[in-house]
Amino acid sequence: MPVAHSELEARLKAAFPEAEIVVEDLAGDGDHYKAYITDAGFAGMPKVRQHQKVYAAISDLISGPLHALALETKVP
Repeated sequence: MPVAHSELEARLKAAFPEAEIVVEDLAGDGDHYKAYITDAGFAGMPKVRQHQKVYAAISDLISGPLHALALETKVP
């Protein structure tokens, strides 16, 4: 079962409330997304740690209905 764009975006915004977040459905199927997350909370963290934080926030989706999530994270 695919993940609704609105659900993924809402989950990311709940986990990173101060962040600027843009989510794109890459294939139009609800299974392949790309998220752009700009958050001051990422300051001083390597990219790997930034991505780990994002994946941890939506781990139940990653291990279930979400097939692929490309990430682009940065500090404002």
